[in-house]
Amino acid sequence: MDQAKVRYLVDEALAENEKLFLVDLSISEANKIKVIVDGDEGVSLSECIRISRNVEHNLDRETEDFALEVSTPDISKPIKLQRQYIKNINRILNVKTANEEEIEGTLVAVNEENIVLVWEARVPKLEGKGKMTVEKTATIEYKNIKEAKVKIVF
Repeated sequence: MDQAKVRYLVDEALAENEKLFLVDLSISEANKIKVIVDGDEGVSLSECIRISRNVEHNLDRETEDFALEVSTPDISKPIKLQRQYIKNINRILNVKTANEEEIEGTLVAVNEENIVLVWEARVPKLEGKGKMTVEKTATIEYKNIKEAKVKIVF
């Protein structure tokens, strides 16, 4: 299966809705095509069907048999793209850094180089006994993010 052709067909379908973007495209040895798309405002089932049809109708099953799956990212999977971070502003993220530090906080800002998380922590008072609540902030460069997942809160 020609990955470049499949990528072209997916890109062609995505061009019809500028709020959608490709997260991942893979083709297995057995010609199972897996397309994962996301959107700035989510992705409807009808959009997945439209993308699937655009790919399927422009590939020849007589030449090469294939299976095709078009889906959205699994909520339990890590965030991969900057655009996904932007979509998740004001949500709680669990971030593992390259040096194995784990930070959980609300995503408040995203730019070309990094993300910014904010959370509350209990720390000892400067004077006297007890603890006080302070707001902490971490700016993390993309290159230092090993894994980032959206925390599911019920």
